[in-house]
Amino acid sequence: MPTISIFFGLIVRMYYNDHNPPHFHVLYQGMEAVFAIENGDILDGDLPNRAKRIIREWSSDHHGELLENWERARQKLPLNGIPGADVE
Repeated sequence: MPTISIFFGLIVRMYYNDHNPPHFHVLYQGMEAVFAIENGDILDGDLPNRAKRIIREWSSDHHGELLENWERARQKLPLNGIPGADVE
């Protein structure tokens, strides 16, 4: 599973051959949550509130890049890295 971003201890990954709706996985301190790309809602799992806020803001800022990676994954193409929330 390719890692597309790492910041503040949050690891953002996207699987090839994953199911709809378009989403990404976030690992943090032994926990995992799955976030919808469309609206940042958690589809499965959970993270601490602060981590959820950071991921939702980050995913909103990088919505287009996440959708592009989702399409690339569906086509089995290499995924692009996305800058983390700690990069200005």
